[in-house]
Amino acid sequence: MTKKEKVEFLREKLCELYGDAPCTLEYKDPFHLIVAAQLAAQCTDARVNLVTPALFARFPDAEAFAGADTLELEKLIHSTGFYHNKAKNLKKCGQVLLSDFGGVVPDNIDDLLKLPGVGRKIANLVVGDVFGKPAIVVDTHCKRITGLLGLTKNTDPTKIEKDLVKIIPPEYSALFCHQIVEHGRNLCIARRPKCAECPLAPACDFAVKESKKTKKERA
Repeated sequence: MTKKEKVEFLREKLCELYGDAPCTLEYKDPFHLIVAAQLAAQCTDARVNLVTPALFARFPDAEAFAGADTLELEKLIHSTGFYHNKAKNLKKCGQVLLSDFGGVVPDNIDDLLKLPGVGRKIANLVVGDVFGKPAIVVDTHCKRITGLLGLTKNTDPTKIEKDLVKIIPPEYSALFCHQIVEHGRNLCIARRPKCAECPLAPACDFAVKESKKTKKERA
């Protein structure tokens, strides 16, 4: 099975399992997604979704974040962890967005990367989910699971992204990443993947190796 044939199989199974899996961060506009995604670093999406309603009620847009009192901002996002650095980046992000982009979130990776606190993962998330463009979001689930599946041998997120761009159909790329996140939460769980229950197993290098090892041990 070639990698592209593998992707066709995976697409069919992932769509059966998770359908139109959405982004689990709650947001109402592009800037809110940037804020929520920054808060999600080393924090669960569920926790971020508990924090953002009060945060956005107090600081509703880039202009509000740009002029925010840092201590007040830190207090509102404290429970997401790393709140000193996150508050600093969010305030600077609002300032740069206003000064360089007129307060409008750009629709391309290069410009998004100019915003403080925005790396390729967040930039791709915004480009894919908000603007509907091809995008590969290499988060911890994507990095781990695509390696297990045998879609990439790289461990660097940028190199993984380049590998996946070559084999994932552009129109499917953003959805693929959301489906992989769901798969990581439901079946391909870190340190205890449920390979015996996994519909992706026939196309997964790790699952195939585990199956062969089990058969050999039983022989």
